[in-house]
Amino acid sequence: MRPDLTGCPGTVPASTALFTVATIRAIESDWLSHLPHGTLMERAARACAGVLERIAWQRPRATPLVALVGPGNNGGDALLAALMLRARGFNCQAWAGTATPPTGGEAQEVRQRWLASGAGFLDTEELLAHAHSGAILIDGLFGIGLRRELDGEYAALVRNLNDAGCTALGVDVPSGIDADTGAIVGGGKGVALHCVATVTMIGDKPGLHTGAALDYVGEVRVADLGSGELPPPDGILVGRGWVRQRLRARPVTSHKGSFGTVCVIGGASGMSGAALLAGRGAVAAGVGKVYVAGPDGPVFDPGQPQLMTRDTEDALNDVSAVAIGCGLGASHAAGVLLARALAAPTALVLDADALNIVASAVVPAASLAGIAARAPDTTILTPHPLEAGRLLGRSAAEIGADRIGAALALARRSGSVVVLKGAGSVIAEPGGTWAVNGSGSPALASAGSGDVLAGAAAALLAQGYGALEAALLAVWLHGRAGDSWSERHVRHTGMSAAQLPALIAEAINEC
Repeated sequence: MRPDLTGCPGTVPASTALFTVATIRAIESDWLSHLPHGTLMERAARACAGVLERIAWQRPRATPLVALVGPGNNGGDALLAALMLRARGFNCQAWAGTATPPTGGEAQEVRQRWLASGAGFLDTEELLAHAHSGAILIDGLFGIGLRRELDGEYAALVRNLNDAGCTALGVDVPSGIDADTGAIVGGGKGVALHCVATVTMIGDKPGLHTGAALDYVGEVRVADLGSGELPPPDGILVGRGWVRQRLRARPVTSHKGSFGTVCVIGGASGMSGAALLAGRGAVAAGVGKVYVAGPDGPVFDPGQPQLMTRDTEDALNDVSAVAIGCGLGASHAAGVLLARALAAPTALVLDADALNIVASAVVPAASLAGIAARAPDTTILTPHPLEAGRLLGRSAAEIGADRIGAALALARRSGSVVVLKGAGSVIAEPGGTWAVNGSGSPALASAGSGDVLAGAAAALLAQGYGALEAALLAVWLHGRAGDSWSERHVRHTGMSAAQLPALIAEAINEC
């Protein structure tokens, strides 16, 4: 059971600002230059102790709290938090690896204080016995400086602790997670410790909100350490507050013409459902009118009579935005249709088969260069990792190892806004701006979910939002729809893509 961490002292809810490790290091260096010795470690430990105390009060009073002490300052933070809680009467113990302990600095001083208090260090067998009996762990093994996978003693320990199902608090970042990318350091060779919560210091990090990290970080709390102004963020975490500020109110005098027209081009024979789902997504996101143009003839849904049909010859006429690729197929004729859409001035969302056509170069005009030649702020690409890999000539594993870097690379090459889908979707634009989506759940892992997203993004383009803003709004609302399902269905299963549009409409009205 995930502990209730509301109201924890010394921490603030995760903000919308995200900082890379390089930026955090620069901030930390500046603060250390003028703060009294030990100030930042004291504040970091106090923030961790506040969260730990909240967790501990939900367990039997005798439950051990065990600090996992690595060789660096993270180990000092964890051990000092244990000292603080020991002084408050909690059963606090510690384990330190056999690696050479620090020979100077604050971490060494904290070790000396720990030993002077009469406490010692558990051996690994004792630690594992505590872990199997329900101990709460303070993960101070490795922090944001980790550059190679955990191995040897540490890898074996982390595997054993994960197998024990421990309750662990990550200090700054769960050990084994890359704070910039969200990947497990070392990829398939690496391991990371599962945490129920993470207290991250100074500012939030992108790697706590995307990729594999989402299975390891638990609830993220930011301890700002109260030491000064922060620089402009490297990226943002898109949340409800951001969306509320940007969704526009509808005037009472509105009519269907006020909110644009979308044409969905797709739904070839045997794949009509993809285009119809995109059309439903567009309606849910508030567009005035929706047409569906199928390359093999009319695509009509009797249960959704508001979705009108069009011939592909007229698909680009008098529309505000186009979503192309959902069930389009990969034929040469489909490539020609995509090339026509790229040559038109209409705002575009390229999804699924449209992206595969570009990657395969079946029609030379339908290429990344052709996309890049379009007017700025008119195009959104929505690849999943495999599609992004095809476009960049990389494997899906390489994309997953640096999702933000991959999204930025594709945005630069295509001159477009890119939505790299997946857990913690990444949104990037050619100028280098990037964001991580803060909504979403495993309920969205269902065929057709991406088609609904493509339609919603096109609807927002049609309503006059710029490409970056439309992408950010669509992705958050789509993710919030998944969250809404998961709040009512705790195993996240059973939602079909056909149920998503109604939940997106709910999400908009919540905001």
